[in-house]
Amino acid sequence: MHSVVISGTGLYQPPHVITNAELVEAFNRYVDLQNTEHAEAIAAGTRAALVHSSVEFIEKASGIKQRYVIEKDGVLDPTRMYPRFEERADDQLSLMAEIAVDAARQALAAAGRKPEDVDAVFCSAANMQRAYPAMAVEIQQALGAGGYGFDMNVACSSATFALEQAYNAVRSGASKCVLIVNPEITSAHLEWKDRDCHFIFGDVCTAIVVERADLAVAAEQWEILGTKLATQFSNNIRNNFGFMNKAEDSDPDARDKTFRQEGRKVFKEVVPIAAAHIENHLAALHIQPTDVSRYWLHQANLGMNQLVIKKLVGGEAGAEIAPLILDTYANTASAGSVIAFHEHRANLKQGDLGVICSFGAGYSVGSVIVKKR
Repeated sequence: MHSVVISGTGLYQPPHVITNAELVEAFNRYVDLQNTEHAEAIAAGTRAALVHSSVEFIEKASGIKQRYVIEKDGVLDPTRMYPRFEERADDQLSLMAEIAVDAARQALAAAGRKPEDVDAVFCSAANMQRAYPAMAVEIQQALGAGGYGFDMNVACSSATFALEQAYNAVRSGASKCVLIVNPEITSAHLEWKDRDCHFIFGDVCTAIVVERADLAVAAEQWEILGTKLATQFSNNIRNNFGFMNKAEDSDPDARDKTFRQEGRKVFKEVVPIAAAHIENHLAALHIQPTDVSRYWLHQANLGMNQLVIKKLVGGEAGAEIAPLILDTYANTASAGSVIAFHEHRANLKQGDLGVICSFGAGYSVGSVIVKKR
């Protein structure tokens, strides 16, 4: 078995920002239009009036202050309320592949690797742009990588689940260098018209290079000490969009065809699952939670992360222990914990321990314990 390291990461940041103030203004205009259009039904009591959102509500509920998006005009159009993408021909590079290639090139450069050094590409994300051919294979071709590629989806835990597959492939000798990409175009599956969730997501793409330690050339390397995955079925986060919708004669615009969740239930149930998962994983490697220098957690909710850390270290832990990127990027599905790792590791020293952990729909939770070499 080979020792395995993370030798490079990359981040694609979309060109547009939507602040909470911009989002609230557009949402409230949509609400007013809907309430005016359905005034008679509202007055008759057969339809509930929609309620305005506010910056204060969003920040108190989530800690989010803004989000990056690939396209913002469609999202902020109160007569549309979802992004406006141009359809691309089959011989053009797909949008998801485009942002993945951008992040991948950054990660490869950080690792001191060329695309031809890669012998496997894993595209892991909460949603794929199409059923087939696999996005990973298109990304592989666009980069000029070798080997093989495949797509995988475990919702917001997709990145850490892919890290275990990469770790096992390299450790066993099946691969020497694996590239993971997490293209999250969350703006396309968010229900921007729903007050309870219209502020949650942002677009982004992260990339990670995982390779054999004895072959790595990067100046900065993080040895993977172990990975741990777990799933427990829950309907509390769900999206029913899929290839069977047409055969079921279901409404493609129905509310269940975009992201939806029972937020309070998710908070109450996922926090203890995530905290116990991390604690048990650390214990299996004879590591105390207080011995960990940094926790790069899934970025879904500020209060959720604070409570997970409190359960682990027994007190209030600030951004030095559990850095936050949620306020700037919003929830970026599987990419959140990787963004935190990408942006908040430079000041750690040789021998420091860290945990990359994501949790989400499934329920699913994945943790990766690393040590700086």
